[in-house]
Amino acid sequence: MKQIAFALALTLAAPAAWAADKLPLSQISNYLNGLKTVETTFTQVNDDGSLSTGKLWIERPGKMRFEYDPPNSAVVLARAGTVQIFDPKSNQPPEQYPLKRTPLSLVLARNVNLGQANMVVAHDFDGTATVVTARDPKNPESGRIELMFTGDPIELRKWVIHDNAGSQTTVLLGQLSAGGNLSNDLFSRSKRSGSGNR
Repeated sequence: MKQIAFALALTLAAPAAWAADKLPLSQISNYLNGLKTVETTFTQVNDDGSLSTGKLWIERPGKMRFEYDPPNSAVVLARAGTVQIFDPKSNQPPEQYPLKRTPLSLVLARNVNLGQANMVVAHDFDGTATVVTARDPKNPESGRIELMFTGDPIELRKWVIHDNAGSQTTVLLGQLSAGGNLSNDLFSRSKRSGSGNR
């Protein structure tokens, strides 16, 4: 419970300004389409309540890198339509599966259109932020993603992945640094980034 309370405290302490009311889907789509590169830190709340932290880089369309802090030290890469999980503690080849089988593909798509038929299954306002729950209508078995946005200016603050087995993983984002140039090495190698990529 302490871990969950800590995660909630992180959300409440987020530096972004809160939205005054529900953001329209068209505005959220435009915001996501305008995000070309993002660099931030993250805190991940796993289904069992455990916490992981690390760094996240996004380059739209189609590229994402999670770099987990020790003791996990894993690297997760999304590139060329594939997600790869590199575990330094394992002698096995990296796990990999199609990006389209994860709801994160909706965020990384070349053209995000939340107005697409059967994509958004919920669009709510919780008093502080707009929460959009979406799934890929072509791959509904891949689960759904719950995205939370604050407004003025609009900013993505967290997402929750729900798989069809009933488990969920929450990712709380730190302050976003958007629009910078990212090294191609971030998305082409599994080695942990040095201070030169930060």
